[in-house]
Amino acid sequence: MNKKINKSDILLMVVYFIVSFSLQGREYYKNDSMLREYLIDFPVDLITICGIIFLFVFWLIPKFVKEKKYVLFAFLGILILVVLTGIQNVVGFWTGDNDWSKFPKGLDFVIEMIDRGSLQTAFPFALLLTKKFYEGQNQLLKFEKQQKENELKLLRSQIDPHFLFNNLNTLDSLIDSDTQRAKEYINRLSLIYRYLIKTKDAEVMELSEEIQLAENYMFLIKTRFGNDYDFNIEKETTINDKFIPTGAIQALLENVVKHNKPSAGVSIKTVICVEENALKVSNTKSSIIPKNESFGIGIDNLKARYKLLSDKEVIIINTDKEFTVSIPVIKLIEDN
Repeated sequence: MNKKINKSDILLMVVYFIVSFSLQGREYYKNDSMLREYLIDFPVDLITICGIIFLFVFWLIPKFVKEKKYVLFAFLGILILVVLTGIQNVVGFWTGDNDWSKFPKGLDFVIEMIDRGSLQTAFPFALLLTKKFYEGQNQLLKFEKQQKENELKLLRSQIDPHFLFNNLNTLDSLIDSDTQRAKEYINRLSLIYRYLIKTKDAEVMELSEEIQLAENYMFLIKTRFGNDYDFNIEKETTINDKFIPTGAIQALLENVVKHNKPSAGVSIKTVICVEENALKVSNTKSSIIPKNESFGIGIDNLKARYKLLSDKEVIIINTDKEFTVSIPVIKLIEDN
């Protein structure tokens, strides 16, 4: 709970006391009260009620309840109620020219002050406490949202430096052997990095744009490895109004290259299938165990991002001959 008094706290109390004193003034008028009752009772009521409320909200509850000192909290709470409400009651008794012989004494005084103080402060106390509670909840939600955004940015930033290094090596060999293809390679590589820069703060992107990124990335792989890898995109449904985590397809393609090396001239076949509620990337598996070379954020990273973005999970099916990863499609506007 936020223990600081802000402008809205004061405004809330001002509005409450304006309404309360207006109603109370009406009762004073009906009882033909004296002028000094108006001039003295209302300020004293304001000071004592506010004093009780703020002592409870900003001192007693945070200090003693939080530390589980309940006995001390109860004792000090009763003491505050009796003393401040007692002052208010004495002043009210005096301004109204009441008979002091009827003024409560001893235990009766204590019980009456506790009862009266509780009744007078209950509603404004509940108002302020509820307000501070929701302010605290909003601050917590903002903190959690910011933390989630920071985690997503961290995960998005984990692009392996080998990606640029390997592409520069491929480009270096192309410049001498195939100038035209080198130009196309540079163009595709620039499109990828332009996309990465454009989407560096984006949590999700449209599926259509992610597929374009995948097509450019597949061109780089085909150029670098020749016929070692074969890619195919199947669209069984429309790709409009569908979203996936930024760079998700690229991460899955990186995973294919990382864990599968072709043997005996047999290429690794990969199919990207766009379904209504999921995107599946399936690839044949090779018997060769590749070197422990990392190419990107990986499946574990993608799983972590999905946990932050939605309640849907990444599904992995791993058989002897095929490896399939199914990632849920995110719809910002759900169908009715």
